[in-house]
Amino acid sequence: MGKPMKTCLIVDDSRVIRRVSRHILETLGFEVDEAENGKDGLAKCDAGMPDVILLDWNMPVMTGIEFIVQLRQQTGGDKPKVVFCTTENDVAHIREAISAGADEYVMKPFDHETLQIKLQLVGFS
Repeated sequence: MGKPMKTCLIVDDSRVIRRVSRHILETLGFEVDEAENGKDGLAKCDAGMPDVILLDWNMPVMTGIEFIVQLRQQTGGDKPKVVFCTTENDVAHIREAISAGADEYVMKPFDHETLQIKLQLVGFS
């Protein structure tokens, strides 16, 4: 019996980004689920908390910040490691994300190696 698969939820309104991220995460041994907006993402977290959430900053319905604030208030919502994906190479943005409860951030576009490093930083090797 191996240990259960690590799970990751990708919350991003771009289908392309979700597809690229999914591919990288699956090669890293994650079981992947996707949500195209924060509301959908929160509903999926409600159904079962993932180990990691890859979270887009700018989305319709709910921003990444709004998502993370609500996630952290959910039962068990303190568990997932949240990696913010942002095109905003802006220290203030990143600080805001971290103070809202993000664990790490990654700049878009990212590649396999970058994402793997960020996941190692939050405790997934």
